[in-house]
Amino acid sequence: MKKTALILLCLLQPMTSALAEANKPLSAEVLWQLKRIGTPVVAPAGNHIIAPVTEYDVKTDKSSTQLWWFAPNGNQQRPLTIAGMKVSEPVFSPDGSTLAFISKRNDDEAGQIYLLPLNLPGEAQRLSDVPSGVSGLKWVGKHLYFISHVFPGKNWEQMKEQLKADKDNKVSAHQWNALPYAYFDHWLDERREAHVFRIPADGGEVTAITQPLGHELFRSNQGRSSYDISADEKWIAFSSYGSANRVDPNLDLFLAAIGSNNAENITPDNPAADDVPQFSPNGKTLAFNQQHIPGFYADIARLVLLDLSSRKLRSLCDNWDRSINNWRWTPDSKGFYASIDDAATNRIYYIDAQSGQHRAVTHDTNFSLPSVSDTGLLVASNESFLQPPQLVSINPQNGKVSRLDKFNDDVLRDVRLGSYESVTYKGYNGDDIQMWVHYPPGFDRSKKYPLFLLIHGGPHNAIGDGFHFRWNAQTFASWGYVTAWPNFHGSSGFGQAYADAINPDWKSKSLEDVLKAADWFKNQPWIDSERMVAGGGSYGGYLSSIILGTPQQPFKALLIHAAVYDMYSQMASDFAVHSTRFGNYWDNPALYQTISPHYFAANFNTPTLVSHGQLDLRVPVGQGFELFRTLQSRGVESRMLYFPDENHWILKPNNSIYWYHQVQEWMAKFAPPGPQ
Repeated sequence: MKKTALILLCLLQPMTSALAEANKPLSAEVLWQLKRIGTPVVAPAGNHIIAPVTEYDVKTDKSSTQLWWFAPNGNQQRPLTIAGMKVSEPVFSPDGSTLAFISKRNDDEAGQIYLLPLNLPGEAQRLSDVPSGVSGLKWVGKHLYFISHVFPGKNWEQMKEQLKADKDNKVSAHQWNALPYAYFDHWLDERREAHVFRIPADGGEVTAITQPLGHELFRSNQGRSSYDISADEKWIAFSSYGSANRVDPNLDLFLAAIGSNNAENITPDNPAADDVPQFSPNGKTLAFNQQHIPGFYADIARLVLLDLSSRKLRSLCDNWDRSINNWRWTPDSKGFYASIDDAATNRIYYIDAQSGQHRAVTHDTNFSLPSVSDTGLLVASNESFLQPPQLVSINPQNGKVSRLDKFNDDVLRDVRLGSYESVTYKGYNGDDIQMWVHYPPGFDRSKKYPLFLLIHGGPHNAIGDGFHFRWNAQTFASWGYVTAWPNFHGSSGFGQAYADAINPDWKSKSLEDVLKAADWFKNQPWIDSERMVAGGGSYGGYLSSIILGTPQQPFKALLIHAAVYDMYSQMASDFAVHSTRFGNYWDNPALYQTISPHYFAANFNTPTLVSHGQLDLRVPVGQGFELFRTLQSRGVESRMLYFPDENHWILKPNNSIYWYHQVQEWMAKFAPPGPQ
């Protein structure tokens, strides 16, 4: 009898193992097994599609990126570059026969331009040898254009010597006499400026384009969108400082003939940002983004067109209450395709360049910045809460999507996902608030589940229907929680008034929205109101800190990551997000006393998990330690997770997995997961 039972047990083990495997959750470990597809580019003739694909090795804690080639019909895919390296910014030659990209290989001290013929076998060949490295790559006509951070007045050989001397220097001090001093997670060298250069596609001397003009690019953040070159290589348009004020910089748009010594400021009268220039393919028009409110990064981005012959400006879509970002000209110069943040979904829109009329091409799930060929092939990446980014082609007439890649199917085949839906509830002042609600796998409405309410950052960055690796709602749900993302007042994609509703009062409206979201869940028969927890990062950490100081709030435990805790201390940030819109602390101290979380510390009594990274220069790490010390001083049960090698986000595989497990353990202690 025992022998029979043992044989039966052995026979059942593979089946039991297979069932368990088929029901594995979307764990943090699974998230790091997924390949991540970047923004694709399509060749002019539509015969080549290229996309960067990044994968991670958890054992080594390192990532690598390859460029992959995809057939337009989706029948083939193959890697173009060597595994284990990093590549970025693929661009096609004007005839589509050659691919250029940036990589750091062999003895390269910094990223360089490499060329890879697509119709001939062989390895990519290095084109540039720029000591300060290259970024912001574009291929126009017979040249490749790029951005490099250089020491003014030094030639390339002197640059190389200076960089070596800096590397060998035993003094670790930085020095600044003016802003800016940092961007996001790295310090800026006051001695170096960002400029545009070019190099012939067949090799030769590097030529400075913007240095002779006496204008540098914005120091804090540059990329391909910072400048553009006309198809005939006669003109450059670029964004630069419109005044000497670097404390509250105003970006203006400049236009110059390549090879000249003078640049024309074409937006001198606009006090807010003008950037993202793009010449039309026919060379007649320059389009760019324009905002009107100084110091408000979520101000509606308008699309403005400059007629290059008459120098007349006209604005498109003035009556459309959406920001027009992530856009490209169509090859016929008659319109644009854009990925628009539209009511919690990034949809592809077509915009007519003459009338400004617009229509949604796609409707559900998120789409990235699209790329379009001369033949009309439209490609982008597409994702949802349940689907990591996939490469797709899009029918521009009816929005039908065809998948082109075959990544991640093997990883997700055995993963059991939950479900999600968009709901609307009444928030501050009775306004409609959109919220994404996620249900755990096997959700049973006849039972009661705990709630993990997620509070997004920004604050002006709505949570859209996309796959989030750092704060994945389905991963949280897989632990046995209903999870939710409310797009409270201040979120983008719901119009200008909605985004600007929380300035200068960061606290009141969004706090009420979150508390009323909790009330909405309390009224659902499948939620256990005694097992409700919440958490957020950045502004979401700020709002979680406000909740921490709110008497009689409903949450049993909180997660607070990279929180703006003391709004005056936030002056140490890489940029002052508050001063222009709120007034400086010394001008309006009463406002800061009303909205800064640290003023409400006397009410802190909720168990709180705090996490922060040393390299976070957007919300400096002192904010996290101030919060943790306050909690400990008040005798509140709390834990501090400190990451010496992370920035505003937790990006390394092992750190991320550790963070997810710590969050799971913390929440389970105060709100046990699963139905009851």
